[in-house]
Amino acid sequence: MADDFTYVTHEPTGPLGRYVASIWYARGRLRAPAERVAPTGSAVLGLVLGAPIVQVARNGSGERHLARTGFLLGPDDQPMLNRPLGETWCVGVVATPLGCATAFGVDPRALRGRVVGAEPWAPVRRALVRLDDPATMIAVVEDALRSSVAVHEPALPRCTDAVEAAVAALEADPGRPVADVARALHLSHAHLDRGFRRVVGLSPGTFARVTRMRHLLASLDTGRPVGWGQVAADRGWYDQAHLIRHFRRHTGTTPAAYVAAYRAVYGDAPTEPGFAPVVNPVQDRAAADA
Repeated sequence: MADDFTYVTHEPTGPLGRYVASIWYARGRLRAPAERVAPTGSAVLGLVLGAPIVQVARNGSGERHLARTGFLLGPDDQPMLNRPLGETWCVGVVATPLGCATAFGVDPRALRGRVVGAEPWAPVRRALVRLDDPATMIAVVEDALRSSVAVHEPALPRCTDAVEAAVAALEADPGRPVADVARALHLSHAHLDRGFRRVVGLSPGTFARVTRMRHLLASLDTGRPVGWGQVAADRGWYDQAHLIRHFRRHTGTTPAAYVAAYRAVYGDAPTEPGFAPVVNPVQDRAAADA
């Protein structure tokens, strides 16, 4: 993030924490013209209060979405291309893997690999534009999420508890075979797969790959040299080439280019993982065309 970029996050506790991983506030100008936002394994809501943002899912190959007032990003295993048209000013929500249908009222299967508008959240946005304190704005969104959960939670499918247990198992050990997780839950692999897709919007195998890559990105120190062969060995990839394939799908770029982009734009400054600046000519051309 730039020095003058304000980024505040809040993690709800209690019952809401089952469906909402974080509520965030962002305001400022990016140092790069665009960025690739790595997937979270869940859905993300953003309420745009400032300049519009051009967004394209599936690493820039999906439909172009111009977010003037808000967006809802579905679960995926590829990054979203994000290009603000001015100062970013946005309040948003990252759902837990269980939270798309309950927090946002949308079936995650319909959102897989897509960015759509956030029209149902227009009343919340109108309340936010009258405020300027990040903590107060986050509290307003949190209250709205509690109301949404109260409406949608009774419609949770019966498989939700089993899927929640599988999510926890894969987050704890994303290299664990899905068949082993299914056996531990006394489910067939096919039954777990169907329930997982219904609740999360991804297959359990895809979710595990996203989770493993998120763990890796969170552990990286982009200000230091990285031994990718050792990283691959330590984190369960077959070899460095295997890691590179998964890394490219998850972030839109190679491991070396990812780290180089962070260094070129942010130097040694602390940054949020998974928000890769677009800096090389090929990427910049893709961002301009989006």
